[in-house]
Amino acid sequence: MTGGKGEPGAEGAGRDEDAVSRFVERFAAEMTEMTEAGMQRMAARVFAPLLAADDASMTSAELGRQLRIGPAAVSGAINYLSQVRMVGRERDPGSRRDRYRLHDEIWYATFADRDGADPVGAHPAGRRTLPG
Repeated sequence: MTGGKGEPGAEGAGRDEDAVSRFVERFAAEMTEMTEAGMQRMAARVFAPLLAADDASMTSAELGRQLRIGPAAVSGAINYLSQVRMVGRERDPGSRRDRYRLHDEIWYATFADRDGADPVGAHPAGRRTLPG
């Protein structure tokens, strides 16, 4: 993703990057203010652009450039998000560069882990039978 308003990047051609930046900062503020979420501010800032990315993934350099933060800040936030299983690391094919990706069904997994229970039970919801 690149910086100018409406400037096409590697993804999201024609996307308003200023609007994305405003979303990232607003989302991070909301996530840190919510007592239930309790997410660290920098982790929330790093999480938000991943959420807004077309393919839910970015490199450390892309995150740093978009958020105007250093590699250490990205690394600390990614370590936290990895520990709470909100993001995963993968390699760009043919590269030594790591790519950070949101896990599939992130909200379901996060809240199920937080509550210590699987809200739909042991069977997938579509195959579950109702008692009675």
